[in-house]
Amino acid sequence: KVLIVDDHAILRMGLASLLGTRKGIDVVGEAGNGEEGLRLALKLKPDVVLMDLMMPVMDGVEATRRLAAELPETKVVILTTFGTADGISHALAAGACGALMKDIKLPELVEALQTVAGGGRVLAPEIEQMMKDNPPVPELSARQEEILRSVVRGLTNAEIARQLGISVPMVRDHLNAVFAKVGATNRTEAAVLALRRHLLKT
Repeated sequence: KVLIVDDHAILRMGLASLLGTRKGIDVVGEAGNGEEGLRLALKLKPDVVLMDLMMPVMDGVEATRRLAAELPETKVVILTTFGTADGISHALAAGACGALMKDIKLPELVEALQTVAGGGRVLAPEIEQMMKDNPPVPELSARQEEILRSVVRGLTNAEIARQLGISVPMVRDHLNAVFAKVGATNRTEAAVLALRRHLLKT
């Protein structure tokens, strides 16, 4: 059982019509935004939801997050035209089981749906490459961002601790968490990555 959630009506209807011709697939519903999709999913309990990433009212990431919490047995696959590495990464982190491009051929889409329904994961090769070439920007907590900003300014752990009113070991713990998130092994590397990848909000 498949639910299609996409704000492009013609694409949605065309996809529903094509999938409806395939043996073993039952398109149980269509929705034009994430909120409507969530409501229908809770009512229809599909096996798989094909979810667009960019939609009005509620986007695919938030709808996926809500679905994963409220209907964990339903699998979500992102279907996108030009999704960003960040957007797809956030959708996968929210609970999506894969991401595919909208120009996928029908037999491949059917195979992907069956894979996901059976508990597997799917990721289009071009999406995998895009995420490799443009790794998503890590989400830092406000405190982690504050400490990284201090590192970029060249402050020592002791100076950061004094400035923020916390202990040096606590600064060290936050720094280790920052290193893990940004993929750095030391302060200099973290500072360079922060500037190169625009990790600090202006």
